[in-house]
Amino acid sequence: MSHYRNIALLSGAQAIAGSAQGMVMAVGALAGASLSIDPAFATVPTTIMIIGVALMAGPAALILHRVGRTRGFVLGAGIAAAGGLLAAFGLYLQSFLVFSGAMLLIGAAGAFGQQYRFAAADSVPPDMKARAVSWVMLGGVLAGFLGPRLAAMTADVIAGAPYAGSFIALAGVCCVSVMFLVFTRLPKGEPKRPASQTGRPLKVLIREPDVFVPVLTGMASYALMTFVMVAAPLAMVFICGHSTGDAANTIQWHIVSMFAPSFVTGSIINRIGTHLTAAMGLLLILASAAIALSGTTTLHFDIGLMLLGVGWNFGFIGSTVMLTRAYRPEEGAKVQALNEQMVFGVMALASIGAGVLLNTFGWEAINMMVMPVITAMLVLLVWDDLRRRRAPDLARTR
Repeated sequence: MSHYRNIALLSGAQAIAGSAQGMVMAVGALAGASLSIDPAFATVPTTIMIIGVALMAGPAALILHRVGRTRGFVLGAGIAAAGGLLAAFGLYLQSFLVFSGAMLLIGAAGAFGQQYRFAAADSVPPDMKARAVSWVMLGGVLAGFLGPRLAAMTADVIAGAPYAGSFIALAGVCCVSVMFLVFTRLPKGEPKRPASQTGRPLKVLIREPDVFVPVLTGMASYALMTFVMVAAPLAMVFICGHSTGDAANTIQWHIVSMFAPSFVTGSIINRIGTHLTAAMGLLLILASAAIALSGTTTLHFDIGLMLLGVGWNFGFIGSTVMLTRAYRPEEGAKVQALNEQMVFGVMALASIGAGVLLNTFGWEAINMMVMPVITAMLVLLVWDDLRRRRAPDLARTR
């Protein structure tokens, strides 16, 4: 019963933490524009937030294993709340520098929230890992609706400081998430182990296909999703002439599509395996690119971004579950830290590069760049699956 308790509480915390990130995505660039002298720098604070996630991804995983996941998650929520209050203060002072620093804190806190899925997987028996990860990710459905809506409702509550109210609300949301986290029953912190008790060295682990295949698959799924998602609203408004409302609607349904399949992703993994599930996700991302190349109406963007979201869900959850079955308990901290650093590092690069490449080469080129990456990852997954089938002694339950 404690397994289900942890999953439910982590799913609730995921919904709340995801709402905080959604609030930033909804008003972060607008707040940056209100402070920046040059509109070209409006997205700098949001980019700094993403860099914060990337920089803290590895250290957050190690901290969670050292101090215990419940304490670590509460620490992350506290950092996010402090970042929200500092952002509101920066907006009140009309300080672009203070606001950008606050966004770095919010990003660093987001790195802790990304670990909810590993906490769920590591707290349940092997046959429940897939469902645990997908059920926790399901909290993102509520986040997709709640975050942007709450940000819009509170944007003007503080006179003379547009959007400051949104970041005060963000701090409040993070405090609410603590109410979910303190009731979890997650493993306590691990004492520092002697080198002889930490399992295989990282340089050995990263050469293992059981480790590098899911890491690369997770990197590809997240980077391609971010790459296209960041470019899509810019392409809709500035290249294709659609309204800002159309772009917001497309992104909202894209976010819902990222998390709604979690109702069934765990069951799909248990039925067909992690490799095939991840491959299905990559094929859906490929289909998204094909639809984007076939037209630029709002319907093309809507369907393409929804397929992109579902593809990310299958690819990312499939690779996560694949990775959780690749290491021994004493190796978990370093493998998870490596994975998070790689996945969110490449996500930051994709986010930064999307706008530049869109302006340089156009929307069609963005989607054509997806194709060789997907092809390479599909070949890698097929190779790894065949390798495992030909070596039964290496095979694990997938």
